[in-house]
Amino acid sequence: MVEPRKDPYTYAHSSACEGEGGCTGDWRSERPVIDPEKCTPTKNQKPSCFLCWLYCPEGVISRSIPVKIHYEYCKGCGICAEECPTRAIRMEPEA
Repeated sequence: MVEPRKDPYTYAHSSACEGEGGCTGDWRSERPVIDPEKCTPTKNQKPSCFLCWLYCPEGVISRSIPVKIHYEYCKGCGICAEECPTRAIRMEPEA
């Protein structure tokens, strides 16, 4: 028996699994760094935006305040930085 949808406007429900490929943080050449002064949820102390969380292909960005990145699994693809509307995320060379 298929359960009825609770939200008639949402057709797919899934959740990202953190680092399905294993600990891949040592692959990256650049790491995303969040500027809390520009990050909308952190600055306003309200759950809003979270586009970085939504578009992260590895599911390593927290949907929390403040927004955090789990670097052990982050591959440094830069999608979060590209999608951030306030440019709160910048890519920095890996030390």
